[in-house]
This record gives sequence, C-alpha cells and structure tokens, in this order.
Amino acid sequence: MDINLVLSELQKQNKSVYKNVFNQFYKGMVLYANNFLFDQQTSEDIVQEVFIWLWENAKNIEINTSLKSYLYAMVRNRCLNYLKSIKITDDLNLIDLNSALLLEEDIDNISEDEKAIIYRQILKIVEGFPASMQQIFKLKFVENYKYNEIADELGISVNTVKTQLKRAKLKIGESIPLLLALFLHH
Repeated sequence: MDINLVLSELQKQNKSVYKNVFNQFYKGMVLYANNFLFDQQTSEDIVQEVFIWLWENAKNIEINTSLKSYLYAMVRNRCLNYLKSIKITDDLNLIDLNSALLLEEDIDNISEDEKAIIYRQILKIVEGFPASMQQIFKLKFVENYKYNEIADELGISVNTVKTQLKRAKLKIGESIPLLLALFLHH
C-alpha cells in the first residue's frame, strides 16, 4: 500500500480507502492497545478515537514512516495518556497488593522485571473478573480507597465490598502461586 496514495485518498475523504485502512489495522491496534490497558472496551474506544482523528485531520497529516507505524504510535501515546489520566503508573505498587494479598512470601527477593511479569499476570486475572468485582478491586488496590469509600461510591454495603475482595483474592491466589513460586525459589 503506497502511503502517499493512501494519504492523498484520505485527504480527499475517500470513504472506501478509509474503510480499507480501518479493516486492515483495527483488530491489531485494539490488541496492541489492550497490551497497555488490559481493558478491551477502553482499548476499542481509543482505537476508534484514533480513526476518528485520522478522518477529521487527514488534510493536515504528514507521515514520514509507514501508515501502520504512525497509527500504532498514536495508539501507544493515547494509551499512555489514558493511563496517566486515571493515575496508573508502572511503579508496581499493585504487586504487593497492600502487603501480601497472595502469599506470605517476601516479595522483596523478586527482581523488578519479575515483578513486572507478575503484575501483568495479576492484571490479566483481574480483567477476567465480573465487572463489579473488577471495579471494587481496582478502587481498593489501584485507587487505594477504603472499604467504606468503595461502598459509598458504588452504593453497596461494606460487607459486599469485603466479600468481593475476598473472592478476588481467592481467584488471584488460585491463579498465580506457581508463577510466584518460580520467582521466589530460584
């Protein structure tokens, strides 16, 4: 696909070329975004925003790389901006889950790279939680809400919050002890 020809057609607002670009890159871009966000819906939203931006701003775009590189860079930047906007940083504080959610092991013996792997695994597990459990978990361990603040925010009882977090802890505990064991006993 000749980038200049495609760009020229996009600038003329050629809908069939735009649709072809969308069909060619959409799924891959959503997967790419999801590697940052671990949130399918938000990943889809961000990729759709990129395509809307492309349609609305095609006349002013100058691409010095490939169209694919350009679009993926836009997705990456929007994902990073989104993570900043919701105050998610990669400082891996989630890994200790407010001191040993998972095991009574000493996680100080795990390297930063290993913590990053475990962190990503935990986020994948959390992504599989039912929506309400996921929301409660994120409020507690990402936003550092207290039980009563979560209950107030979601209009549920403190007992429901505790029960959901207990279930979340069990699901994580069932899913990654082997992963932790590999890192803790090498």
